[in-house]
Amino acid sequence: MTLLLYCFLTLNILAFIITAYDKRLAIANKKRISEETLLSFAAFGGTIGSVLAMYIFRHKTSKKYYLFKFYRIVFIQILIIGVLFYFGILNENHIIKSK
Repeated sequence: MTLLLYCFLTLNILAFIITAYDKRLAIANKKRISEETLLSFAAFGGTIGSVLAMYIFRHKTSKKYYLFKFYRIVFIQILIIGVLFYFGILNENHIIKSK
């Protein structure tokens, strides 16, 4: 479980960094990181890092089509977590290990 937590943290930090870096590239009018790449990081678990960077750096927050795709990913992630809890595949014992 600890490995999973480290992977989750690493993925979110990377998502934050690439979103911030894309904003920097946008300001400098240089070749950008594709929306597909940014959304892929969110889809594979970097949602928190992505959304933090989006609102801290005000990046992609006015792009309605991007936001639609981003929040669709968030909705699907919430749905998956809900299904995992509902069927008992994921429960409190997986999140907090009692000693």
